[in-house]
Amino acid sequence: MIRRPPRSTPLYSSAASDVYKRQLCHLVHNLKSFNLTYIVNQYKYHLMSEELNSLGFNKKPSDTTIVVAMSGGVDSSTVAGMMKQEGYKVIGITLKLYDDGKEVAASKQCCSGQDIMDAKRVAHKLDIEHKILYYQDKFKQGVIDNFVESYLKGETPIPCVQCNQTVKFKDLFEVAKDLNADALVTGHYVKSITEKNTTNMYRAIDENRDQSYFLFNTTREQLDYLRFPLGGMLKDKTREIAKNLDLNVADKPDSQDICFVPNGDYASVIQKFRPDSFQKGNIKNLNGEVIGVHDGIINFTIGQRKGIKVSDKEPLYVLKINSDKNEIIVGPKEKLGKQSISLKNINLLASNTDLEKKIFVKVRSTGDLLEANVILKDNQTGVVNLTLPEDGISPGQACVFYNKDQFGYKVLGGGWIKE
Repeated sequence: MIRRPPRSTPLYSSAASDVYKRQLCHLVHNLKSFNLTYIVNQYKYHLMSEELNSLGFNKKPSDTTIVVAMSGGVDSSTVAGMMKQEGYKVIGITLKLYDDGKEVAASKQCCSGQDIMDAKRVAHKLDIEHKILYYQDKFKQGVIDNFVESYLKGETPIPCVQCNQTVKFKDLFEVAKDLNADALVTGHYVKSITEKNTTNMYRAIDENRDQSYFLFNTTREQLDYLRFPLGGMLKDKTREIAKNLDLNVADKPDSQDICFVPNGDYASVIQKFRPDSFQKGNIKNLNGEVIGVHDGIINFTIGQRKGIKVSDKEPLYVLKINSDKNEIIVGPKEKLGKQSISLKNINLLASNTDLEKKIFVKVRSTGDLLEANVILKDNQTGVVNLTLPEDGISPGQACVFYNKDQFGYKVLGGGWIKE
């Protein structure tokens, strides 16, 4: 019989292959009466029998149950179709996160009523089980309330990170576990690579779609359970697969706005939940002189130029928002650049020694990777020192750490910008 190489020999190494080949040649030489095709097939079977499936489990896809988070968009729908096509037992779950009105339904946002219907149609097309979970209360408490309070503090929040951190990767994670699923699979554009029993997250191949910035707060336990099939794929390929699967969302536009913010109108959301927050206050220059009046600090973000409504001999930008005094501080563009960033609530996905190497950071979702070093004060706080100044760094945004290895740019963790 064909014997497996010693356990110390990696399954996919050339040494393992040579062992099988030598055994195969020995069989052919001594058992001339055997059918060669049969022997070759047996050789392939012994190799294949030890292989992991595409999600990294040592069992057949038909024996693997997965939950796919289906938002109703083309990405998550394509993932569900790919997994079904590969033979996995797929359970699609769609979250109802908020009660949308006409203005929301007409805008390009995720998780609206139309998206839920689209997800349901895709599940029906693929003949997979589909569940809808009604999480409006959880979403309001964990995401919307945080968004409103952050703006009132003069910050620029990122509700998508909060949503992933709370509702999606916490509550949905627990639901998937309760369903005895082997993995929770999503349509996010990030790579996850497991090496030496440790799973790490990397920037996606399609850097224009990379979503690793929004997932920096993922815990190690969650990361080991999550799978991201689109991380090594370009968006055009995703749509091509969706068309080949004849999915109704193949040409559906990508969501662009925050799901509960119709047409990007943040002020309307604050007005709805905190109508008392629109209070007039002073606009000051760097000398502390009052040069204008604003209608509410929630109308401003760091680095903003338009809407200040104060004329000067040179363009003015928002440099600081003082929520305690209800003041906006403005000044020239050259004063926007910052090199030192204080962080809070840091989440690490790597060891402290990894942070001692050359690293890069992103201080906004659409920003470039910036060379920097990180000094941890304790497990929760730290300081990032940028090699070169960066404009428009705003409290409330995330600062995400990366370093580069043979697999690409690995996510080391990150924290929330305090100042």
